Amino acid sequence: MTAEKRLVIVGNGMAATRLVEELVARGAVSAGSTSGGWKITVLGDEPHAPYNRILLSAVLEGSHRPEALTLRSEEWYAEHGIDLRLGARVLEVERELKDVMLVDGTIIEYDALVLATGSIPTLPPIRGLVRMDGSLHEAVHAFRSLEDCERLLEAVTATDEDGEPLNRRAVVVGGGLLGLQVARALGARGIDTEVVEGADHLLHQQIGTAAGAILARDMKKLGVAVYTGARAVRLTDTAPRGGTGGIDLAGAVKVLDPLPTNPGRVALRLDNGFTLDTDLVILTAGGRPSTALARRAGLEVRRGMVVDDRLASVSDPDIFGLGDCVEHDGRVTGFVPPAWEQAGVLARVLSDEPAKYDGSRIVARLRATGLDVAVLGDPEHEVRGGGDVVEMSNPVRGSHRKLVVRDGRIVAGALVGDLNRIGLITQHYDRQTVLGPTEPGDLLLAEATGRSSLVSQLPDDAEVCNCAGVTAGAIRSCSSFEQARDTTRATTGCGGCASTVRQLLAERSSLTPEGIT
Repeated sequence: MTAEKRLVIVGNGMAATRLVEELVARGAVSAGSTSGGWKITVLGDEPHAPYNRILLSAVLEGSHRPEALTLRSEEWYAEHGIDLRLGARVLEVERELKDVMLVDGTIIEYDALVLATGSIPTLPPIRGLVRMDGSLHEAVHAFRSLEDCERLLEAVTATDEDGEPLNRRAVVVGGGLLGLQVARALGARGIDTEVVEGADHLLHQQIGTAAGAILARDMKKLGVAVYTGARAVRLTDTAPRGGTGGIDLAGAVKVLDPLPTNPGRVALRLDNGFTLDTDLVILTAGGRPSTALARRAGLEVRRGMVVDDRLASVSDPDIFGLGDCVEHDGRVTGFVPPAWEQAGVLARVLSDEPAKYDGSRIVARLRATGLDVAVLGDPEHEVRGGGDVVEMSNPVRGSHRKLVVRDGRIVAGALVGDLNRIGLITQHYDRQTVLGPTEPGDLLLAEATGRSSLVSQLPDDAEVCNCAGVTAGAIRSCSSFEQARDTTRATTGCGGCASTVRQLLAERSSLTPEGIT
């Protein structure tokens, strides 16, 4: 009999959870000391079972309950013989002794170690964010964890003694994917919300100027003001006001209803001279791989922990990296689909199966009610690299679509507004299909075509959930939305595929997509 091996996973996020699921599915988890396989210990420093971070904005918006974000329960880990330890923070990795030490002094030995420590937020250079004692100003909120979300939700729903909202205004610092999701969620809660982005347009790392302008218009239609080309530079306390100015329909200045006294009201000054009076400041700009543990262990770290094609550290073959903390071939990702792809590769490596990670093609979705954005790869980089651009824009309709094509293959793309054909486009992108001269343009001409007919055209092997790598055929084989979610993990990433999943399930039943729950 082969003795069991000890696998320690540091981190309990979405990437680590997918790795454990993959190992369980392969039968690679030990059932006893002589049964072979891995005896797995998972160390998570948060007190919660693993949850979907992408959907935190949905909890803030009120469309999801916090418990709905749980990926796997503590009972699930126990049923599969996995030692899940919550609230367990690792202090050091001792490579020579092959063990890790927790902050409480507990020593856990390993034969293989996986670092899935994710990323950590970085504070923007705004004076006044941090108090003299090192704590954040009470009006300032980060938005990375469930605790962050719950704290912000408490502030958003707080009322005074008369039951009136205490916090009516918010400024979101950062116009990236997370910032727009948070801003939309706050707007849906009735909070007057403004977004401050230092670049000249929203989502500047993913989309071009024309698409960014359309997205800004969409945000304004949803009641969210946008300031681009401006950076927040200073946060100061300001005296509570009794009222605020406004303009009525006749154009006369009047005084609106008094705002409730809020001693936490602050003024956020921008570098263009404007000052935004607000109750809440939410930081969503800036993040970096969490590599402190890897550095202290003497592993090679650049932007992230450097790994090879087996996802093993280039400094130690028994230590592996996974997710946002990893740098492979000079790249870090920061998105869920690549992290889940890495988890599948690493599960095969740990199961002694042939596997090689060659870098991920990234598909990112903006998950926010009333906003539709999808980005494939790095469009702006591919354009600079000489790719041919096929682009269509309809500002009146609020849509902008761009594909970057090289040698007949889609190498990147960005779509704002109308995502009817995102499934077919993603299929060609993933397969690197060689398209005819007119096909890229045809893929963008989808405005007059109904979504139902487009979904019905998807072949069984077309990928509909980019986060989990789930095909249309896998969804069609399920009998309910719940079964599809539990067995394939579709919709548990960004949630952008939910409508397509419901439509595919509706094809095989008498229900409408709205009736699939």
